[in-house]
Amino acid sequence: MPLHPQARDYLARYVPDAGTDFDAFGPEEIQETRAQPDRVAIHRGPLTKLPFVRDEQAEGVPIRIYRADPGDGALPVVVFFHGGGWVYGGVKRSDRLCRDLAIRTGAVVVSVDYRLAPEHPFPAAADDAWTVVLDLFARPAFYQGNGGVAVVGEGAGGNLAAVAAWQAREAGLGLTHQALVCPVLDLAMDLPSHSEYAKGYGLEATELAWYARQYAGDADPADPRLSPLRLPDVAGLAPATVVTAEYDVLRDEGEHYARRLAESGVPADSRRWDGVVHGFFGLPGLFDQAVEAREYVAERLRGSW
Repeated sequence: MPLHPQARDYLARYVPDAGTDFDAFGPEEIQETRAQPDRVAIHRGPLTKLPFVRDEQAEGVPIRIYRADPGDGALPVVVFFHGGGWVYGGVKRSDRLCRDLAIRTGAVVVSVDYRLAPEHPFPAAADDAWTVVLDLFARPAFYQGNGGVAVVGEGAGGNLAAVAAWQAREAGLGLTHQALVCPVLDLAMDLPSHSEYAKGYGLEATELAWYARQYAGDADPADPRLSPLRLPDVAGLAPATVVTAEYDVLRDEGEHYARRLAESGVPADSRRWDGVVHGFFGLPGLFDQAVEAREYVAERLRGSW
């Protein structure tokens, strides 16, 4: 379908960096960008008060724990990995989304403040993600968890969630679900959507490639911990939900991953939100479809435990 009017408005108002020479960004520029106020903060949804929000650490990795249920009974746990190209983002920026996930799912939500590139290149973020997942299985009582663990990630966080799901399979740990929102799954970046939506739709192909270089460095881009779409065998992975946006360079790899899972016998559902662009999921104040997508993900998660 044509670009949704809300997406056109978003692109006109909030994406002035199109055409930027990202290769000119050094450490100082990256730090300056991180320090800037969040331009779209008012559109990330309400700052809903919850009975339990606490900053903790999981084996040295900073986390923030959310619980909407005022009781003290054990609940399933959802681990959330934020987006931002492995370079930007964090627990603070994802705060409103995680509060919303806690309310919609009824689960304990654990948001992971993994180390960022380029100061901490691959596999630092993946290692931090896996450390938190392992800690959830090792200390369920600490999280008021009942043993059910799901992973959720957006963008680069979707990459980390998919990698954690693979590592869980290898370790014999049963995740209840993996929910991947507009995920980065293949650093080859050669599927049709990468050329069709390479420019003019928010996340540009050159920007995505720059993010990948900051994180991957000299590592082999075919390494499944960077490109989980290239896993030789996806059978036995956790059941999956994949959210894609029509006008997103990452669209095809997400949908291809869901098809691979389903063909291998993994329960997997993929849903494309038409007319919108990358990042819509985190901006319910700008995109009506963000609310629909969040409820879809929450329903899938609720049905997994």
